[in-house]
Amino acid sequence: MIEVSAPALAIVRLTISRVTRIAPRMTRLVARGPAVARFDPGPFTDTYVRIVFPAPGFTYPEQTDMRRLHADFPPAARPRTRTYTVRSLDPEAGELTLDIVDHGFPGLTPSWLAALKPGDPVLMQAPRGLYRPGSHADWHLLAGDAVALPAIARTLEELPPGTRAKVIVEVTDARDEQNLPTAADAEIRWIHRARGESLAEAVRGLAFDPGVVQAFVHGEGGAMQDLRRHLLHERGVARELLSISGYWRRGLNDEQWRRVKAATARR
Repeated sequence: MIEVSAPALAIVRLTISRVTRIAPRMTRLVARGPAVARFDPGPFTDTYVRIVFPAPGFTYPEQTDMRRLHADFPPAARPRTRTYTVRSLDPEAGELTLDIVDHGFPGLTPSWLAALKPGDPVLMQAPRGLYRPGSHADWHLLAGDAVALPAIARTLEELPPGTRAKVIVEVTDARDEQNLPTAADAEIRWIHRARGESLAEAVRGLAFDPGVVQAFVHGEGGAMQDLRRHLLHERGVARELLSISGYWRRGLNDEQWRRVKAATARR
């Protein structure tokens, strides 16, 4: 897979125009600015941005990037980042929309969202992406928890009429379900953690259709480790047709989870 973007570490400044709670545990924010017109997300449906959170008491120069910030500022002054999938991008209107999940525990994002209001600035790195559904597959598997829901929703919107897809989304309960418009021939199943259901069990129990499957499977890191083995070794999904990763890990913040993934990759 080829990743394309505006300059990889460039930081742009946008302005929040709307903040809306669209489900009990999901907030939609819309950011505007001239930089959006220059964003090139490519053909991907998992386009993502990294929001840049300045260190308390520090401001950063305009026209900067992460490399320069790490070179020019001491560790205590360097920003933290969080990654979010783009729900929609409208270069003509200059608007970028993110749907952000509240996991229900304290952290960097919940406190930021609680104080966020229209007119506030937001710093982010330009969007990038990795996954796009291909026409060579006989059918598509889209599975994930609420963090993966924006990418799953975008993929369903992009699938051509008649494309076969099986979709499994894990949320807390029925209040977190969303309407998922699509022209595809899609079977959509919602899994509720409040009832003791799990994404991993649902995928393991899924009846696979004949033919070549392309799979997009993303969510909590522990579940993804289990499903990676299952899909590659028990289901025989081709490695090049499997997009799978842990977007987050229960019990760890983003910095801790990145360190775990980096250490695992070095083994």
